[in-house]
Amino acid sequence: MSEHGTSASARVPAADESSRVEKAGSVTAVDRRARNPLRGAAGRNLGLVIALVLVCVVGVVTAGDRFASIDNLMTILRLAAVLGVLSIGMTFVITGGGIDLSVGSVVGLSSVWASTLATQAMADDFHWSVIVVTALAVGLGAGLVNGVLIAYGKVVAFIATLAMMVAARGLAEMIANRQTQVVRVQSFLDVMRQDVLGVPVLVWIFAVVAVVGWVLLNRTTFGRRTVAVGGNPEAARLAGIDVRRHTMYLYALAGLAAGIGGVMMLGRTTAGSSTNGLYYELDAIAAVVVGGTLLAGGRGTIVGTVLGVLIFTTLTNVFTQNNLSISAQAVAKGVIIVVAVILQQRIAERSRSVT
Repeated sequence: MSEHGTSASARVPAADESSRVEKAGSVTAVDRRARNPLRGAAGRNLGLVIALVLVCVVGVVTAGDRFASIDNLMTILRLAAVLGVLSIGMTFVITGGGIDLSVGSVVGLSSVWASTLATQAMADDFHWSVIVVTALAVGLGAGLVNGVLIAYGKVVAFIATLAMMVAARGLAEMIANRQTQVVRVQSFLDVMRQDVLGVPVLVWIFAVVAVVGWVLLNRTTFGRRTVAVGGNPEAARLAGIDVRRHTMYLYALAGLAAGIGGVMMLGRTTAGSSTNGLYYELDAIAAVVVGGTLLAGGRGTIVGTVLGVLIFTTLTNVFTQNNLSISAQAVAKGVIIVVAVILQQRIAERSRSVT
């Protein structure tokens, strides 16, 4: 984020909104990369790449060809795709100073709603896009409800999204009647399960969402507003940003990402279930935090999130290849999250002491 000198401000008596947003963000996000590049995004991303390589080495050493096979690599990428899309949406929410505990449940709700529609008698006549639009609408709607409650209802984000997590999961169970809804629209399955240039279409969707997310966060006013709102809401308000409306947009974006995740989950499993997306919200938060996005808000990184997703998904695969229990995996992930948060705090304290 560029800084404007006082002479430039004197020449421009009425700064436009983009300039004011940049100034608001700079109140809490001072760029120290000029002082030491390894303290910036490049240094953090290098550390994540090294961590990913180390996890892969552990996988090769402990599981051998079972881990190093092309089929297993494709499995890792397919699993990373759904979590990755959720994590991109979560990056915006956390960068904006919020948290969303409902995205996993919204994945389940959107997939169940769409798959239930696709199991009706007229399902054979459906175009596959009907499933996609339905799931996206459910996700966007859930995100908007979260956003309105938090931004305009002044409900604490943790409470509002926790309530949505429970409600969405319960509604999914009611709609599915505790049964798995198998998708009957073959054209949808054909699209979602195909490979393009040897890469699963789910991975391509993740890649597109990641690129769009990177551009949105790093090259648009929306991204600058997000950083400003997360870093210092009052300074952002004084800079002319409608903080409440922008907060609502952030949760709507996370809900939309969850809707996309629901579509991808349907394509991967060929069925809608109320358990789809279970605990994905925790994995998404973990991937975002490990990737370098500040849990307190004010700084976000899409590249770091992508690397965090790959690290967590690969680590889960290594655990599975070595027959580690689900409970043990959860403990290991919890430890990683705690360590990541502690490191963030130490780095932040060290940065403040330098300034």
